[in-house]
Amino acid sequence: MQQQWIERRMDMLRKEDTVIGFIGTGVMGNSMAGNLLKAGYEVFVYTRTKEKADELIVQGAKWAASPREIGKQTNVIISMVGYPSDVEEIFLGEQGLIEHAKEGTVLIDMTTSTPSLAVKIAEEAKKKGMEALDAPVSGGDIGARDAKLTIMVGGDHKSFENILPILESMGSNIVHLGPAGSGQHTKMCNQIAIASNMIGVTEAISYAKRAGLDPEKVLQSISSGSAGSWSLSNLVPRMVKGDFEPGFYIKHFIKDMKIALDEVEKMGLQAPGLTLSKSLYEGLAEAGEENSGTQALYKHYN
Repeated sequence: MQQQWIERRMDMLRKEDTVIGFIGTGVMGNSMAGNLLKAGYEVFVYTRTKEKADELIVQGAKWAASPREIGKQTNVIISMVGYPSDVEEIFLGEQGLIEHAKEGTVLIDMTTSTPSLAVKIAEEAKKKGMEALDAPVSGGDIGARDAKLTIMVGGDHKSFENILPILESMGSNIVHLGPAGSGQHTKMCNQIAIASNMIGVTEAISYAKRAGLDPEKVLQSISSGSAGSWSLSNLVPRMVKGDFEPGFYIKHFIKDMKIALDEVEKMGLQAPGLTLSKSLYEGLAEAGEENSGTQALYKHYN
């Protein structure tokens, strides 16, 4: 019986039979859904502000009026929203996907959310004959645009294998980390590393400016050495140009750091770099920069 179920599910996920629902078409979600359309998938989209989906509709996406409607029309559903509360409402609410999506549907939450919520969603989905994967991403607006996101996946391995071609339409570094919640735990590792790194790269380029150096030449000199990082190569050029448009919102980074610090506390660890970074970004948010990109940390020093 289990083998028959797996074979039926694999057959369901052939591209010609796959209908994808995409919930959340913000800075990253818009490009991610667009790449699914480019890959030849049929895509329904829902976002709270319909105008944000207009570009995708022009590209061929179909509009759905609610998550419940997405559930009726599709057999693979991806969410890329803002906060764990949004995720909980979309999946577990009275009008949510687990209550109204079809049996056999694969649910993929690509929001950065809490590991415990990912586990709960997976458990509730299983009761309804669905599979749920947590698959948060890293790479910002550039990675989303270029379909080069890092995708960190938790959940059933067979389900991961079945939807891998879909993920490959959006990312280039895709790893299955373990059972439900593992993707979110891995994203916390990612955010912890970025938090301290953002302080380092911002202080370095601020130092270069105060020393009277050409920041672009300094970047050229150090970015390919041992100091090199994604943030140094991709975000420092934006700092130098005064471009603080969001590839990733400060308000969402603060949300991620709060989740990480909650998990750190549960584990009995200390994370002074993460704590300091959260404090600096909260100061920026209080100064009105919550909707700026994370590279706006530069404003703290200059």
